[in-house]
Amino acid sequence: MNAPAPQENTVELALEGMTCAACAARIEKGLNKMPGVTAAVNFASEKAQVRYSGVSVEDLLARVEKIGYKASVSTRETRGEEKAKKLAQYAADRRQFIIAALLTVPLLAQMGWMFAGPVETLAHHHAELPRWLQFALATPVQLWVGWRFYVGAWHALRGGGGNMDVLVAIGTGAAWLFSSVVFLFGLDEHVYFEASATVITLVLLGKLMEARAKVKTGEAIEALIRLQPQTATLLVDGEYRTVPVGSLVPDDVFVVRGGESVPVDGVVLAGDSSVNESMLTGESVPVQKRSGDRVLAATVNGNGQLTCRATGVGSHTLLAGIIRLVEAAQGSKAPVQRLADQVAAVFVPVVMVIAVLTLFGNWWWHGAFTPALINAVAVLVIACPCALGLATPTAIMVGTGKGAQQGILIRNAAALELAERLDMLAVDKTGTLTEGAPRVTDVLPAEGVGETVLLLLAASLEQGATHPLAQAVVARAEGLSLVAPTNVEVLVGKGVQGRVGEQLLVLASPAGLAELGHAPDDGVLAPLQSAGKTVVGLLADNRFMGLLAIADPLRATTTAAVARLQQMGVEVLMLTGDNKRTAAAIAQTVGIHRFEAEVLPQRKSAAIAELKRQGKHVGMVGDGINDAPALAAADVSFAMGAGSDVALEAADITLMRDDLNGIAAAISLSRATLRKIRQNLFFAFIYNVLGIPLAALGMLNPVIAGAAMAASSVSVVSNSLLLKRWKP
Repeated sequence: MNAPAPQENTVELALEGMTCAACAARIEKGLNKMPGVTAAVNFASEKAQVRYSGVSVEDLLARVEKIGYKASVSTRETRGEEKAKKLAQYAADRRQFIIAALLTVPLLAQMGWMFAGPVETLAHHHAELPRWLQFALATPVQLWVGWRFYVGAWHALRGGGGNMDVLVAIGTGAAWLFSSVVFLFGLDEHVYFEASATVITLVLLGKLMEARAKVKTGEAIEALIRLQPQTATLLVDGEYRTVPVGSLVPDDVFVVRGGESVPVDGVVLAGDSSVNESMLTGESVPVQKRSGDRVLAATVNGNGQLTCRATGVGSHTLLAGIIRLVEAAQGSKAPVQRLADQVAAVFVPVVMVIAVLTLFGNWWWHGAFTPALINAVAVLVIACPCALGLATPTAIMVGTGKGAQQGILIRNAAALELAERLDMLAVDKTGTLTEGAPRVTDVLPAEGVGETVLLLLAASLEQGATHPLAQAVVARAEGLSLVAPTNVEVLVGKGVQGRVGEQLLVLASPAGLAELGHAPDDGVLAPLQSAGKTVVGLLADNRFMGLLAIADPLRATTTAAVARLQQMGVEVLMLTGDNKRTAAAIAQTVGIHRFEAEVLPQRKSAAIAELKRQGKHVGMVGDGINDAPALAAADVSFAMGAGSDVALEAADITLMRDDLNGIAAAISLSRATLRKIRQNLFFAFIYNVLGIPLAALGMLNPVIAGAAMAASSVSVVSNSLLLKRWKP
């Protein structure tokens, strides 16, 4: 008997000690070597998303420790502690930078000559500070402020790899050690204390700027967390009690006064007010709430007072689901990042080889050790892989966060990347192009049949059905004494049958009626279908009882949204189970040029698969449940109007508003984010592609190389932050 497979679990780890993309790559590689472990490390957020089975969390933490870094389990509760630790570290780094800057300024003041000519002629163009003073100023910077680089380099080398710390430690250490030997032994050589001290100071400045910018990339998730109110007003035995939100349980009755935030998800029991839901949906117009309506945690009540019953508390609120989704998306990796990961994995060893070749090549060519050493130092300093590691995750963090603020919830980075390529969008009619609230507009009983009888039988058969058309029939029969049906059976793609009393009833589409030998009169049918109405007919014991015409109004924004998608190069394809006349009428009204009618649910996924075989990149809009096969077949699946955690789990991209414009906005956001990623990767690579050869040829001073290295990381993060300007 086979043993059951170990249960797969997930955990988020907060990482300490990473200094560049090579660190992230090494931790990720080390974790993924463990059996049953799949890890993705995000250098920008300093987090690892880990799926594991057959090992414990303690094993994961020990592995990270063995690689040379620190890790702890990250949860919602530890977030405050992690932030406080980062702030304390930032303050300590800032103090060290100030001290390093004060010690470096006198050395830097004598460096204007460095831009005047080749290294070997520089000693003749300036008056140096006394060498003992240079040694006294540079040594604390190198051995105290720069000690972090030696520690980081040791951990990296002990773990079997290299990182930015190795490059900086070797580069600045070589310059300082050479200069110290020259000073202590009184040799007739130029010293480079100013280069070693200035590079360390500039690198530290770059890390400070980078840390500050990285915090801004995560502001969106922090803003979502801050939305959660801390207290709630309970109504107990007619008395108001203020309690912590965490103490609420389902079915508690709470009160939301005017201007207060809703503490948890709930249903309105009494009251009438407008609620601002823009923080979750991006919709600026307040939504009217009365008895029976749903309210969501963190939304803001208007002027009225609402009495509500709690339905979702703690981690089961929609806000908590959104936060989980955004955190997972920000921690995931886009396929476009693979190239950067592959480069980062071999970057440091390659740079070390180039530096050694530079040292011996220049020494052989020029016959002088000093300029050869300085050129090798410049190679080591310019070649920092930090920007490479920040290029993709910072853009994804800002993009997914910005999307959440606009009611666009992106499941992972892969979905964000794939959405950029979409050139075909498959949509259902009901609830996507239309409002999803159909109503019966025409009741056409057969000769000798009363309108009331037709409605009574049809509505009795449709009781309990969840399809919008069925609910429309039941709603039209309000006030009639319906009879409970028995032996109800769905005729897939055609209708439904069952017994009401002694009669066998069949409610079917015109095609289904025709198969049963009761094709409706085309003179009656055609005008209804041409008006965009869905027509169904009723048979009772194989006797034709009449027709019902049902209309589902188009959303006010549908026509404009379809036009916008087409302008973006995305063709809209309507897949509907409705008849061809109705489908053609709807398609013509909204400007859709391509549609397929009378499509059974299982045929939708086949239609999408066929489009993909034709080379199309296909998105599918559905509710995440009924259209599951089609959603799974699509490159990117969309769900509109999320109302529960189920909706968040069902699609790649979830839109909080019932508006097709949200899909156009999601594709636009995807394109903007991928554009930033490509720009970032260009910036990251161009610094090294141009900088390393220049440094190797002696055309780049180590100090300028240090400044360029710092600028590369800051420019990448700053470029990602420009995504905050994106608007749908």
